Amino acid sequence: MLCAAAALALAAPATDREWLAGDSHIHSHWSTGYDYGTVPPTPIKGRDALYSTPRNAAMARHFGLRWMVTTDHGGPYHSKVNLEQAHRELTLSRELVPEVLQFYGMELNMPGMDHHTLIIPRAEGEASVLNEIERRFDANEDWAQPPDPRRQSAGLRRQALAHMQGLDRLPILFANHPSRSAEAIGRYGRDEPWEFRENNDLAPDVYRGMEGAPGHQAATLTDENSSVYRGSYWNPGAQTLGGFDQMTAIVGGLWDALLGEGRRFWIVASSDSHFHYTEPVRAGSDFWPGEFHKTWVHSHPTYADVLDGLRQGRMFAVAGDLVTELEVSLASGGHEAGLGGTLRVTAGAQVTATIRFRDPETANAAGENPAVQRVDVIVGEVRGPASDPANDRNPTTRVLARFTRDALARDGDHYAVEAALPAVDRDLYVRVRGTSTEDLEPPLDRAGENPWHDLWFYSNPIFIEVE
Repeated sequence: MLCAAAALALAAPATDREWLAGDSHIHSHWSTGYDYGTVPPTPIKGRDALYSTPRNAAMARHFGLRWMVTTDHGGPYHSKVNLEQAHRELTLSRELVPEVLQFYGMELNMPGMDHHTLIIPRAEGEASVLNEIERRFDANEDWAQPPDPRRQSAGLRRQALAHMQGLDRLPILFANHPSRSAEAIGRYGRDEPWEFRENNDLAPDVYRGMEGAPGHQAATLTDENSSVYRGSYWNPGAQTLGGFDQMTAIVGGLWDALLGEGRRFWIVASSDSHFHYTEPVRAGSDFWPGEFHKTWVHSHPTYADVLDGLRQGRMFAVAGDLVTELEVSLASGGHEAGLGGTLRVTAGAQVTATIRFRDPETANAAGENPAVQRVDVIVGEVRGPASDPANDRNPTTRVLARFTRDALARDGDHYAVEAALPAVDRDLYVRVRGTSTEDLEPPLDRAGENPWHDLWFYSNPIFIEVE
């Protein structure tokens, strides 16, 4: 049950909401290393990530974030560390940095898959809720010798999703860096298209999307002549495109295939902060929370409504503070829908897409003031469930319109443009992206490239249903 204050916040008019920047994937020093010379292994604080939760929260505040999620790695009996130490520090951090809403969560080692951000609703008992999930389902929690194969099984993953979907207060799961283990474009690694579909089918209110833009994007700044790629995507030919994962960045790719089934499957951007790239203690590959990536949620400044915005897709992902507001709406016959929403129309209806955004006339964290050079309106058809669960293409998706900077109406640092859709005779979705570059499509990122000079933003979609 929602508390009275949360219920009132969710019931307030959407026009009262504001854009709140956040980061869904942040590590603290409770992402431990381990002394494997003991039985069970002894956790060692600060080995896999360096900073305390209050330090992360203070830096998040410094870079303009209003919400964040602490997502420490699981490991051998790490559920005890989270319950007895990490949560206690989070409680202190909420008192020390009250300007930032700080969610309790973890980076779950999903059985049989790669890492996933798990966000727990803010409520009494949140620590015990996370403890049960981590203890029962994290793939690396157990230290049985020999290892229990069930910990890495699809069966345990399915049980975990059923458990979370059945909780009174629903958490949220986002797949992290989903193509980091891919071998090439379309040759995936630990996260496969069929798994995304199955997970979303099993827990449709919990399993809500993926990192469209992974963290670890500062790795190239320590040595621009190195062989390091943005996001620590290590396989040449499978790296990010404009800093975004291939599953998101390719028009008509996997994300579009999922949206083309009508799935409410969203994207976020994160820092995946462990060690800052300037850190003298250990060479890092990370930005501070909010320094480079932000996920903006249209929300009241409450835990309940931020979580609702993440679940319902009222958000966009952006790099380098290219934009700090993004309103996308579809309108027809006096009806309107915004990001994450659904516009219902009659066959043959005329629909107008309106895009408004703020391109701030201020320097970002790199001391630069990037400008939006182009905005693209992307449209795809919704045709229902795929016959092939491995399908990663939507051939109906296309760039409907491209608007260069000189085609945009301007009022100070606010810009707007409208695009008329062809008469609607079938179910569709519409999403928007923009860039600081002249590239019509984001190319594969080069080793050692400067991420500040290749910035993109992506909205989540709006659906059109023909009645």
